[in-house]
Amino acid sequence: MSSTSTAFSINSALNCLAFSKRLSGISSSVNDLSHIFPSLRDRQVSIIIWTTTPWTIPANLALALHPEFPYVAVVVDNEVFILAKGLLEESFKAMGISHYKILEEFQAKILEGRRCLHPLYDRESKLILASYVTLDAGTGCVHTAPGHGREDYESGLKYNLEIYSPVDDNGKFTDDVPLFSGQYVFDANSQVIEKLREAGALIKEDTIEHTYPHCWRCKNPLILRATEQWFISMEKNGLRSKALSCIDQVTWLPSWGRDRIYGMVENRPDWCISRQRSWGVPIVAFYCKDCGGLLLSKEVIEHVAQMFETHGADCWFSMDAQELLPQDTKCSNCGGVHFKKEKDILDVWFDSGVSFAPVLEKRDYLAYPAQLYVEGSDQHRGWFQSALLTSVGTRQKVPYQTVLTHGFVVDAEGKKMSKSLGNVIAPHEVIKKYGAEILRLWVAAEDYRDDIKLSPEILERLSEAYRKIRNTCRYLIGNLYDFNPMKDSISYQDQLEIDRWALHRLQGLIERVRKAYEKLEFHIVYHALYNFCTVDMSAFYLDVLKDRLYVMPKTSLERRSAQTTLFQILSTLVKLMAPVLSFTAEEIWTHLRKYNNQEQSVHLTQFPAINHTLLDEGLEKRWDTILTIRGEVTKALELARKQKLIGHSLDAQITLSVPKDLYLLLSPYLSQLNAIFIVSRVELVQEKARTYAYESKVVKGVRIDVTPAPGKKCERCWIYDVSVGEDKDHPTICKRCVEVMSWRGN
Repeated sequence: MSSTSTAFSINSALNCLAFSKRLSGISSSVNDLSHIFPSLRDRQVSIIIWTTTPWTIPANLALALHPEFPYVAVVVDNEVFILAKGLLEESFKAMGISHYKILEEFQAKILEGRRCLHPLYDRESKLILASYVTLDAGTGCVHTAPGHGREDYESGLKYNLEIYSPVDDNGKFTDDVPLFSGQYVFDANSQVIEKLREAGALIKEDTIEHTYPHCWRCKNPLILRATEQWFISMEKNGLRSKALSCIDQVTWLPSWGRDRIYGMVENRPDWCISRQRSWGVPIVAFYCKDCGGLLLSKEVIEHVAQMFETHGADCWFSMDAQELLPQDTKCSNCGGVHFKKEKDILDVWFDSGVSFAPVLEKRDYLAYPAQLYVEGSDQHRGWFQSALLTSVGTRQKVPYQTVLTHGFVVDAEGKKMSKSLGNVIAPHEVIKKYGAEILRLWVAAEDYRDDIKLSPEILERLSEAYRKIRNTCRYLIGNLYDFNPMKDSISYQDQLEIDRWALHRLQGLIERVRKAYEKLEFHIVYHALYNFCTVDMSAFYLDVLKDRLYVMPKTSLERRSAQTTLFQILSTLVKLMAPVLSFTAEEIWTHLRKYNNQEQSVHLTQFPAINHTLLDEGLEKRWDTILTIRGEVTKALELARKQKLIGHSLDAQITLSVPKDLYLLLSPYLSQLNAIFIVSRVELVQEKARTYAYESKVVKGVRIDVTPAPGKKCERCWIYDVSVGEDKDHPTICKRCVEVMSWRGN
């Protein structure tokens, strides 16, 4: 059976009819049921079948019953009908039969192998069993024409029936079909119905609405018929077992892809590789004009392949058989020298399946098998499978190391995009409005293992996320304007601890991003970069860093330590984002490469690797605790702000009461806590007696008071300090800023 592209359309003009086939009286020892059911003796017994394709009745060779459904013999006006018990009431109601009596109930197995008389011709039809029979509609007895349907064809093979398909290439009955020869099959529907009526076999004719396969291109209904085709056997050379074994050598992303393709290969029929088309890759076979014998050999195929190399593939269609064949070719059967070409072409899935050969094997800079095949989930049945079978069949190994399956683009509600629904968002429209970076970011941000949603709201959200990543990078660049990494960098040992913490966090980012890229989990890349920029950097580190960057002397250890860290972070970030935010990364790189004559393009640099010397688990543990305390201080500050005690956090003084273990941990950081909390002053105590405005529910024993900071506001650093006004030359700034202003290295 050949396959073709089909679309199932609603068709309300198809005839639905029920007709009967009498059990044959020939060889009564086999077919007469009276010895099994005495109640059927001397009665005319018929089986009722139901069909929407009357034109296939001339090709009927069997009736299919389900092996597990109960069937009944029902008497109606002294005539006995057999049908499925589960459809008895529904069927008889549709046929207008109200008076009947059940004589016998039995399993279909009893009827297997028995025969019925065809209602139109002097021949028999065999009773068979088939699991595809359903109780959805009809009578539970299915008309079977092995030449006009896949399931019918498979049942015909199982029961050794003739694959009878009396329809020619023009869709007309052949000359050996009595009553209907030469008629176009769909036009013959009415004639078939009339002949059934004349034979007294028609019980009911009606019109229903149901689905029927139509050509996807011209929208006309299809004629299913069995024709001679070329097949690749799944069993003869063990192709099925080899392919199943090779499937487990592949990494399937997502993992369920393995089970999907395994089940398909395990249960698929032989592969029909021939198609009847005007042009395509030909099947290189010839037939002897004298005896009809097949000429197909390795030597002939290689010769024709060489002709293709010289003259192009069209030579198959422009040259005759004698020009294509090697000189002095003779038929091995009769010695004939006159041949004709095979007209069928190869299935296009075979073409795409063997693409690994010309693409990978013919290029010395590529390797076979491929590292990755990428396509939609529908390709487990298509390209992934055709590539697997052709590679295993010819190379004895898989064509790919990894197969990635992605979903399809849908709208915000999960609906398929369609012009008729007006929900299509074209890529060029996204690029025009948001830029190519946002389109790439959307692709990376979505989990491709499911259908991928796209809407204006999603794009706006990603645009905002992009701006946050970009602004983080802009901030880093802006604070490196006077920093030369070749001259101004501070060694790791001399850097401030908070800067070493940032570098430790950076190594964690590198690890997550590298693993995500390796596993092709690009949405994790996006989330890791976004969270690092917004949480680790903007929400904490860069916020704390402002005081050192803006206030401290520009060549001081504190400022150079911060700049050294910022440079390392930015250099790493730009490389990590380059595969996704390609243009943004390249733009940033133009600012970085001028410092130390680095590669001309970020895409020519080495991808970041984890620097294990920058990892410090003890430091991370300490700072995790500090950040937790910072979170509680932020809550206390927000409460004070609502109570109108303070405005900006720098207006505040914090009194922090903690248990002994926390006191010992925080004491070395006391001079830094005001910068970490972004307040003007911090007092660290172990008091327990008095009441505090805020008591933590997260960290036991932590209590916080927020009060207005003493002193005046320094115009330079904005911190409130009692030293403001003490210096006569600089009465509006604090003591620390006076010292910075007078620092010779500034």
